[in-house]
Amino acid sequence: MYWVIALFEKETEALISNIWEDLREESISYYADEVKDGRPHLTLASYKKLDKENYIRQMETFYDNKQSFEITFNHIGSFLNYNTLFLSPTVTEKLLDFHTDHHKHFDTYNTEANKLYEPGQWIPHITLANKLEPDQLSKAFHYCVDRVGLTKGRVEEVGLIELIDQKPDSMEAPIIYSKKLK
Repeated sequence: MYWVIALFEKETEALISNIWEDLREESISYYADEVKDGRPHLTLASYKKLDKENYIRQMETFYDNKQSFEITFNHIGSFLNYNTLFLSPTVTEKLLDFHTDHHKHFDTYNTEANKLYEPGQWIPHITLANKLEPDQLSKAFHYCVDRVGLTKGRVEEVGLIELIDQKPDSMEAPIIYSKKLK
């Protein structure tokens, strides 16, 4: 599996990483430990299979002149039936255009794409905690509501993650390519 992700400037990344750590220290969620070397991100696309060398070449060209942009996180939510807590950004025209432009350019890969990340289906989010029991989900939600305020950040980079190894409580999915935005 592969994921195309949007990455943030160091302050936003540190803020989300600190939330992960706080939830671990409070014994609410161990999401920070589940993905080896995981970084906070928004997933733009997900694919079962890729010709990764060709895809990376296309990413290099496509994102060469793309501009970084501001993003505001102002929503904490949960996916029904997934026991996941997430931080969600304000859905702006810039964010939607960035996402849609990616999918239009890489449409030849759509046969292997996860439909949940396609335009019209996508719910942009950063996972804060997952695989939670109902009482843990409630604790995580209240913990974050009390400690996370309106957060402004910047999307500054895109990356490609490849699933290398997956176990019941962990996965190794390193960033195999990244590109800084202008």
